[in-house]
Amino acid sequence: MKLEVQVIYEERIKPSSPTPDELRRYQLSFLDQIAPPVYMPLVLFFPKRPDCDLTREQRCNRVKHSLSKALTLYYPLAGKVNEAELCVDCHDEGAYFVEAEANCHLFQILENPDPNEMEMFLAVEVADDRVNELPIGVKVTFFACDGMAISLCLNHKLGDALSFIMFLNAWSALARNQNDDVCTTPPPLSSAELFPPKELAGYASKHGIMKNNIVTKRFVFQADKILELRDKYADKSSVEFTRRPTRVEALSSFIWRRLMISTRPKDQTDDNRVFTVLHAINLRTRVDPPLPENYFGNISRIAISVPPLEPNKDGNYTIVSHVRNSIKQIDAQFVKKLQKEDDHLSFLKKRLADFKSGQVVSFSFTSLCRFPIYEADFGWGKPAYVGSARLSYKNLVAFFDTKSGDGIEAWVNLLSEDMAKFEADPEILAYVSPNPILNKANI
Repeated sequence: MKLEVQVIYEERIKPSSPTPDELRRYQLSFLDQIAPPVYMPLVLFFPKRPDCDLTREQRCNRVKHSLSKALTLYYPLAGKVNEAELCVDCHDEGAYFVEAEANCHLFQILENPDPNEMEMFLAVEVADDRVNELPIGVKVTFFACDGMAISLCLNHKLGDALSFIMFLNAWSALARNQNDDVCTTPPPLSSAELFPPKELAGYASKHGIMKNNIVTKRFVFQADKILELRDKYADKSSVEFTRRPTRVEALSSFIWRRLMISTRPKDQTDDNRVFTVLHAINLRTRVDPPLPENYFGNISRIAISVPPLEPNKDGNYTIVSHVRNSIKQIDAQFVKKLQKEDDHLSFLKKRLADFKSGQVVSFSFTSLCRFPIYEADFGWGKPAYVGSARLSYKNLVAFFDTKSGDGIEAWVNLLSEDMAKFEADPEILAYVSPNPILNKANI
């Protein structure tokens, strides 16, 4: 049976308290300016618990009422992005909210989650044109079994992945009537003071966005296979980097190498392109003095490394050491230059030119591992599963913890022709586990 999701109604959810006049203009920062104009999506799936006697209407109302309270704390998310003036007009237009029904049972989705089907549970498309105005979109979808999905799409122009999870968990805590700092104290909302906006003439943050020909597949790596990779990618010849690779370091190194082997032309003698590896880095701990963890906004940058394509003469893989060196350079001094100088903008313009010419080929990794995405309890238990959706960038890999927390799901976004080669790679097949079928009795 083909999945169908039918919209029941749409509305705007306004903050529970009006935004004060002195906060009606929220200034975007330089890092907000250069963030890609896309939505970051997550979809949380909740089975109907036997001990939950709330009707569909009551659950939907709880989601809406708690969202209204959360928007009072995170008031820019209820406003309207004004790109021309590099700000958000905070006049309480409200979050875009959709209620819908799916024509299937929850277990039919979760027995083999399909990234392309996930789009049907989103209130907006990831690369929706409304990203130029609308901060967030929320969708509640009910299944035939009375289970439900709650999705959140956050405009990347307003915040990074940590900001996303921060808002999600504050919202769900408010739904449970939790009464602590997370639910009563607004987060710091002044990133433009740290990173003042700049004139971006000659730079377009939407480069690399592709709406067509991107295929997304989900690859599950269990703990024992990740352990093998951590040993495999340990650079035993390095004195400086004797520490074993982390799960994310090892897995990103493995995926990048297999991408290079499976997708590059067999005759590589004339290939003068530069192949870079990008990792998103949280700057909150790298500012001097460090920022609070709940500092809202785009407080992150990209570490860029150019690892060798082949092992060294001793047969060791040095990808991890190259990545660690690039991350090491994202320090307090880097942040100070980012705040005061234009060197980074010049670098971005040069990189954009190289990207457009085809001279540089980028592979990007972003990780939500160890983020508390499975802690979002709206009052009927934690989600049975959390997924994302097809993203609109080629050569982008997003990591998520499995529900058990010891494995990792890699959501890989590639051009269709590259995906066909990558998913058939024998080494990928040797390490990837079949998608685990969830126990129907628990859904």
